[in-house]
Amino acid sequence: MNTFPWGEATATGVGSHPGEDHAEAVRVVFGELPALPYLPELPGRGVGADMVGRAASLLVELPVEVQPSGWRFTDRPGRDAKRARDHLVRDLDGLEEAAQGYEGPFKTQVCGPLTLAGTIELRHGDKALADAGAVRDLVESFAEGLAGHVAELRKRVPGATEIVVQLDEPGLPAVLAGTVPTASGFGRLSAVDAPVAVEWLRSALPGDGFPIVHCCAPGVPFEVIRRAGAKGVSLDASLLRRRDEDVIGECVEAGIAFFLGVVRGVDAPLPDVGVIAGPAVELWRRMGFPASTLASQVVLTPACGLAGASPMYARAALAACRKAALVLREDPGE
Repeated sequence: MNTFPWGEATATGVGSHPGEDHAEAVRVVFGELPALPYLPELPGRGVGADMVGRAASLLVELPVEVQPSGWRFTDRPGRDAKRARDHLVRDLDGLEEAAQGYEGPFKTQVCGPLTLAGTIELRHGDKALADAGAVRDLVESFAEGLAGHVAELRKRVPGATEIVVQLDEPGLPAVLAGTVPTASGFGRLSAVDAPVAVEWLRSALPGDGFPIVHCCAPGVPFEVIRRAGAKGVSLDASLLRRRDEDVIGECVEAGIAFFLGVVRGVDAPLPDVGVIAGPAVELWRRMGFPASTLASQVVLTPACGLAGASPMYARAALAACRKAALVLREDPGE
């Protein structure tokens, strides 16, 4: 029996789209990915529409502004924070119109707190990641803001049977490895111990919804993500490593879903659907997982966001993932 909020042979996107026409991006998403549509992000609109700006706009009682060095906490929200919030409200308005009559699971994505902590600077100091107390405050604020965002999505998409909440954590491997640069750029912040990262991530995961963690950087920390309580891991399939297969197997056996990125996020020739589905089929075959679980436990996506692609390619990439997902219903052993 399928225990996931989506049906078999499902595809979705990672999040970002090219261009500045959000209404068109939403139409593409609902048209090409009817089984698991999502709220697209358009960072090409500028500051405030970027991944960090959108997530920062959700923070509760932690105002931000943009300085020459990037996003920084401040005493009161700056104009770029207001711009970020305005972008989100307009996007939700457009989503509400496009989602009329839709019934099924719906996905949203937001930059996760550990990547935020390694990016946003404190008022008069280094990045928030350098101060454990500041990170705890950030996580608490983030969790409250994310809960409000999920509640708003349920109002805007009343036919949503479940909200899949994707935390984008491209900075998580660097946080754990101690390679996040200081604000000056001349040093590196201390590594965060895995148990601490687990606790911070666990505190940020939403209680309402189906939480997954996306990491498009090498060295995806599967064990940290699993122990934090995420129900899914999203990654570029080309980053799968043989030495990770033991922990991947534990994740699969624990019922963790895998969102596998199988087409490039920038314009490139799109291969046959069988080739696109290949990494998922081969993983299941190689590790001896039951063929009956492949089509439900694996969701196909582009390798990363599509902001750097052309609009024509973005549409084609999503369509290719949707068609390739049908291959997952076939027996990998055949």
